[in-house]
Amino acid sequence: METCEGEQKTLNFEDAAHTVSDWVNNRGDNRDNMSMFLNTLTPKFYVALTGTSSLISGLILIFEWWYFRKYGTSFIEQVSVSHLRPLLGGMDNSAPSAASAANGDADSSRQSVSECKVWRNPLNLFRGAEYNRYTWVTGREPLTYYDMNLSAQDHQTFFTCDTDHLRPADASKRPCEQLFLLIVMQKAWRERNPQARISAAHEALELNECATAYILLAEEEATTIVEAEKLFKQALKAGEGCYRRSQQLQHHGAQYEAQHRRDTNVLVYIKRRLAMCARKLGRTREAVKMMRDLMKEFPLLSMFNIHENLLEALLELQAYADVQAVLAKYDDISLPKSATICYTAALLKARAVSDKFSPEAASRRGLSTAEMNAVEAIHRAVEFNPHVPKYLLEMKSLILPPEHILKRGDSEAIAYAFFHLQHWKRVEGALNLLHCTWEGTFRMIPYPLEKGHLFYPYPICTETADRELLPSFHEVSVYPKKELPFFILFTAGLCSFTAMLALLTHQFPELMGVFAKAFLSTLFAPLNFVMEKVESILPSSLWHQLTRI
Repeated sequence: METCEGEQKTLNFEDAAHTVSDWVNNRGDNRDNMSMFLNTLTPKFYVALTGTSSLISGLILIFEWWYFRKYGTSFIEQVSVSHLRPLLGGMDNSAPSAASAANGDADSSRQSVSECKVWRNPLNLFRGAEYNRYTWVTGREPLTYYDMNLSAQDHQTFFTCDTDHLRPADASKRPCEQLFLLIVMQKAWRERNPQARISAAHEALELNECATAYILLAEEEATTIVEAEKLFKQALKAGEGCYRRSQQLQHHGAQYEAQHRRDTNVLVYIKRRLAMCARKLGRTREAVKMMRDLMKEFPLLSMFNIHENLLEALLELQAYADVQAVLAKYDDISLPKSATICYTAALLKARAVSDKFSPEAASRRGLSTAEMNAVEAIHRAVEFNPHVPKYLLEMKSLILPPEHILKRGDSEAIAYAFFHLQHWKRVEGALNLLHCTWEGTFRMIPYPLEKGHLFYPYPICTETADRELLPSFHEVSVYPKKELPFFILFTAGLCSFTAMLALLTHQFPELMGVFAKAFLSTLFAPLNFVMEKVESILPSSLWHQLTRI
């Protein structure tokens, strides 16, 4: 057995020695074969090689660019971070600080939720008379499903309460009839299909006068503002009766208080929409009076932001002193800001100097105190919402504003510019002053946006929320502009370089062939040098050395 094992080991050493010896002896032949192979390559091969490389890198570039425009990140980078980092042990480094990271993520998530709160647009249009007419003309849907779903939730919050099924009926009504009326309207506000909502509202009106049913028909069925105003007047008559009855019973218990709060919301909503109808129909002074009376009667109801409706109507009347008085009340540090507040304040200060403002004269003599105040007001407004100037300066096309807006986002900028662009145009030189000064804001804001200058740092979640609120045919404005990922730049350079090589090889085949052979020879030179050193170190007769062992 020992003799057989010794013979087997001898045979294995012999095979290995033969293999290594053949490899060493044939190394020179391999170099000759490589040189012969390079000499036999034709220019067509190099054209095909560079053309194929250019095509593949071009396809990768197109996909990367599409993915970046849609999702805001590089696909290759995302895959690398998601799949390669765990394999390379990237998760282990962050393990010791897991608890602190969890706390930090929780704090940042709470901050993101507060920063990206969606607000109801105080100047939202009428669905039937305005949004639907746009759809009939253009074939495009101006509202997203997310926006309409938020409106449905608002309507359920404003126009229903948890105790509706417990509400006592009037003496002249049967309890079962009143209960069925409330159930029908609750179902109508939850219905997704517009025609089903309208049918439910008509069904409720067949039973009895119902303020919320008239509201639904005025918002969605009326095709003109005049029709909507008539329906809102009928809603006002029914809503005032319900409000007076619930006002007398509000202190009798929690359920009566909830009903009174619901009836108050209904009445305020109706009066505000009637004021907006008057404004749209040209009765601006009447609209201002209705808004002022509404704000005096219900001073604590700030969720409707009626003061923004009032500001727009006063600007239409060019009552700038009254506008300043409203701003003095609502442009307060304790109240949440809006683009309407900030940009209206900037407009008033720009109005004092814009008619005589000249950038050339200002550069020679410097800015006066009034001009400095106007520029600072513009910088303040631009820092709050940097998307507005492009719409006011008509550098970006406007669309119909959504029913909900994100403060400091593109949706708020659209809503503001849609109604206030005419007021900026009416003030001579205001847009010129804005054009000359608005970009200077970004030199004052720290970059990256770790902290703001006059406001909190600009939130990073606005792009995602605005994409949900705005229709797909609108190009969402993004701030700050995202830098192109490395892989897009790399694939663009690779595609351009290989395309240039393919073109040069096609035009100058012999010259490029010489360059290609020289490049490949230079590329393989270090490998040849290493192999020559290995051959010089290894003994010439490796077989004899192995047999001695």
